[in-house]
Amino acid sequence: MEDSDSVAVARAKAGDGDAYRALVDRHSRGVFRLAFRMTGNEQDAEDIVQETFLRAYKQLHRYESRASFGTWLYRIAANCSLDLARSRGRHPQTELLENASNAPGPDRLLAGGEVRRTVSETLDQLSAQERAAFVLRHFEGQSIEEIASSLGVSGAAAKHSIFRAVQKLRRALEPLVT
Repeated sequence: MEDSDSVAVARAKAGDGDAYRALVDRHSRGVFRLAFRMTGNEQDAEDIVQETFLRAYKQLHRYESRASFGTWLYRIAANCSLDLARSRGRHPQTELLENASNAPGPDRLLAGGEVRRTVSETLDQLSAQERAAFVLRHFEGQSIEEIASSLGVSGAAAKHSIFRAVQKLRRALEPLVT
């Protein structure tokens, strides 16, 4: 896909609108997934997808192929998500965990609800960078290098942000583990 992205980017830079549409089609689901996981809100995620591709189009001349086009887009999407979080002063509550069983009993439903609530509250308390790094690593499966590139920080800073987020989640969940 990276080769076809390179070709499409070159064509889009030359003014081919269909090539840019192909890039949007190819990457919009991943950008939406990232935005939704960072905001917890479908409407906000859709707005971030639009803003991401608009910014990318306006800045396409600045794209250099040092990183993949997808990584470059993720960086823009992460920045759009962080901008939204900063403008609101906090993160909206999200439900990032799903029930492991199709038919859990009442005790499991109660415990699962408590875990989801605790995780959601804890994610809301993370800094924007910690949350973004955690989501990119544990929900999007990105490498430390990709996260660092997406967030515009060093690899050590990305690792540290992930570590802090995981430690905060562990501390918050510890009382629920029996």
